Amino acid sequence: MTDRTVDTASARETSDALLTIARSLSAEVGSLRFAPPVSHVYNPLEYAWQPHSAYLRRCGSSLGGIVLLGMNPGPWGMAQTGVPFGEVEMVRDWLGIYKPVERPVPEHPQRPVTGLDCPRHEVSGRRLWGWARDRFKTPDVFFREFFVANYCPLAFLEETGRNRTPDKLPASERTALFEACDRALRATVDTLKPSLVIGVGTFAEARAVAALAGSDIVVARIAHPSPANPAANRGWEALVDRQLAELGVDVPPPSGGGPRES
Repeated sequence: MTDRTVDTASARETSDALLTIARSLSAEVGSLRFAPPVSHVYNPLEYAWQPHSAYLRRCGSSLGGIVLLGMNPGPWGMAQTGVPFGEVEMVRDWLGIYKPVERPVPEHPQRPVTGLDCPRHEVSGRRLWGWARDRFKTPDVFFREFFVANYCPLAFLEETGRNRTPDKLPASERTALFEACDRALRATVDTLKPSLVIGVGTFAEARAVAALAGSDIVVARIAHPSPANPAANRGWEALVDRQLAELGVDVPPPSGGGPRES
């Protein structure tokens, strides 16, 4: 691990820049419209701004040398908490973020947003943040090395409540959405100056490659922790340890304790 801790003034400057990027991205994507089968679009950068901004302030205490980039909010993760991969218990009990969450308008009746009162567990978020907790022990130590973000801040729901991922949108809708998300990713990289951007899954890796084309930023990939990924269900934490080691990333051994990945 490297020591990338910054002083208070630099931390404030970094978090202010990240907040500006998030506000701008929220405004850009919030003006877009999506046709059926998408019936509801959740923008947690609007209704969950308080916990999202608290998360960015927390990250600003240090400059992550590696960006872990996810796809977009899951209905039981960031859509509830405003935090990327934001499984409720991890956000509350490990990251220590307790901010209130408003309700999206309109709200899908089968996908209510109840914030930290959400009874559902988001497996991908539990695995990712559980891995971070078991290796780095405290959020501050983790954020000296890593910054976790989502490429797209919107969650797309169909009439049935089914989650629709950005890659399944028609090309006519993806173009404007991806242009805004690309700009935000480039601005984030300019702010954090990471040595490595790692896509969590193939979609995020592909978008990082496209957005950062022409730069000297190295882009790589780790397995997505979703239970829809068979490899993740055979021990995602150990798999990611191996993948990061192959990329030359030094990760402490697991310390144990706390709920295990499920």
